Amino acid sequence: MSGPTLVIELAEPLSPAALREFRALMVGLSAHFAEKRPGFFDVNVPAERLGVEDRREKDWRKPFPLPLLGDTSADEELTALVGFNPQREDWRRPFLVYLMGPGVGDERTFEAEHVDEPEVEAILGFRPTHAVNVSACCNREIDHVTMALLTAAVMDVIGGVANVELLDGQASVVAGLPGVLGIAGDDWTALGSAEFLRAWVGPPAFRLVK
Repeated sequence: MSGPTLVIELAEPLSPAALREFRALMVGLSAHFAEKRPGFFDVNVPAERLGVEDRREKDWRKPFPLPLLGDTSADEELTALVGFNPQREDWRRPFLVYLMGPGVGDERTFEAEHVDEPEVEAILGFRPTHAVNVSACCNREIDHVTMALLTAAVMDVIGGVANVELLDGQASVVAGLPGVLGIAGDDWTALGSAEFLRAWVGPPAFRLVK
């Protein structure tokens, strides 16, 4: 992944009805939708569908960085000659959103991510049987916000607790947010509700771990 990952910890397997609602949510939010297996979705989610405004102009174009010039500065004539990158900025927000655990798929990934976590389990009040990974294939600031809100939207449908890695110094900010259940791992992990994720995107310190 070129961006961050969030994990939704689940206390029990998803029921068939919950899995159908999960799928319906992803179909409704996505500009592109592909289902690799039940509960594994390859999607593009426009930020606007989660209430996030992307303030760039629709015809915005990125100038070439002029890599052939190395570290030297380009004069105006050469800049005009090179012009703009003919490839528009990619407006897609690609994510992999997938259920994992016994009987559903990606069992080894689930097991590797849930080895020896007594502190996390104590805060959760349960030992996760399954989880949903939300992984971004993009890494701009708006992608981090979109990802947090996408994860919250999934939690509204299937429940669970968000497991969020923290950067240095973020724990003190996160601890005071609504919906936080606790901080674990020497201040490197926060556990909380969908309300927590929606509150977390507000502070200037917000940034997910890549």
